Amino acid sequence: MTGTVTRTTRDLAKAATSGWLGTAMEFMDFQLYSLAAAIVFNQLFFPDVSPAIGLIAAMATYGVGYVARLAGAIYFGRMGDRIGRKRVLYLTILLMGASTTLIGVLPTYAQIGILAPILLVALRLVQGFGAGAEIAGATVMLAEYAPVPRRGLIASLVSLGTNSGTLAASALWAFLLAALSEEQLLEWGWRLPFLLSFVLMIFAVWLRRSLKESPVFEGRADVVDGRALSRAEAEGSVLEAGLHQRKGKAFFLALGLRFGQAGNSGLVQTFLVGYIATTLLVDRSVPTDAIVYGSLLGFATVPIVGLLGDRFGRRPMYIALSVLTVVLAFPLLLLITSGSTVALVIGMILALNIGVLGLFSLESVTMAELFGARTRFTQLALAKEIGGILATAIGPVVAATLTAVTGSWWPIAAMLVAYSLITLVATVLSPETRGRDLVALEDAA
Repeated sequence: MTGTVTRTTRDLAKAATSGWLGTAMEFMDFQLYSLAAAIVFNQLFFPDVSPAIGLIAAMATYGVGYVARLAGAIYFGRMGDRIGRKRVLYLTILLMGASTTLIGVLPTYAQIGILAPILLVALRLVQGFGAGAEIAGATVMLAEYAPVPRRGLIASLVSLGTNSGTLAASALWAFLLAALSEEQLLEWGWRLPFLLSFVLMIFAVWLRRSLKESPVFEGRADVVDGRALSRAEAEGSVLEAGLHQRKGKAFFLALGLRFGQAGNSGLVQTFLVGYIATTLLVDRSVPTDAIVYGSLLGFATVPIVGLLGDRFGRRPMYIALSVLTVVLAFPLLLLITSGSTVALVIGMILALNIGVLGLFSLESVTMAELFGARTRFTQLALAKEIGGILATAIGPVVAATLTAVTGSWWPIAAMLVAYSLITLVATVLSPETRGRDLVALEDAA
């Protein structure tokens, strides 16, 4: 039987909670790591170099996780399209939680020398392998569960999950910076956030055990007894033509849409925190607090953008936010680097909500709608992770290098403009996807 399988409101609520919690855990884990990389890892794992080189090295360890994310996207994405979304989401949460917890018990460079950063990178790779399909799987699951008129709003819960994780991690670090001395933080305090993530992992695993499969996956014409038919198995049937569609255009459009949010996120939520502390010599609690305040505002920004996307379409909202980020990039960096604490906080809050969270709210549903049901998980995961490698992972390293060479903040603003322009071009070239039938096997473009 083809067509979308029905689910109850309770099923939708459970899927929404699961998707929100999983992405919250993913981004909590990654924000814990990124803030640690910006604040203390250069001293704990790379102590024998200058502060600028230490920051570059710490940002590089942050970036290597994105290589593993790509491998995870390929492996788990194909699995999710073949045997369903639910099983993959169960495995990814286990990998992420276990590796994050183990980071909290790592010995430092002072204790075991060069083996310390090697182990740090190894756990970062495991963490990234699991995370490579987590947000894609949660995005697909929520979009495929949601009723069409409110798909943008419900899918935006993935973005709220990322915001919740970012907020929790930032709040934990803000508390540690305020409550502990420098010596206490470096000696044992930095371990606490990583160890606390174990509790969240246990709850997420318990919740996902009872989650029902995506109704769109079960309603696909090529799924028999919970497993997708291969091309060979479908040969000679009415399905065969739909399994040989041309691929490529939708993927590259999705990759372009990903650039703005991913690149801006790496700059605003990761690099700027370290840059403000080590280069501008502002107390580390100031940019951390700014991320907390911006994340709190994001609880309004994300659903509002989701609702507006349902009302007016994905393309108009993408265009508006991309143009706004381009126009405001240099003025916001002027605020952040002005020397005024209030101006710094306001600048970071605006940059986070316009250039990161607003775009992420749209990305959560638009990328799912661009792809056909048969390869949605794989293509979405790959677009997210390749975009993450090219923008989020490499961006902070490039920004650290350029600001060190130029001695100025302007490369950060220029990179924000470049990332947002890429997304603007992709938006102009993309079709409007609002209301698309997600059971269809072919891509939207």
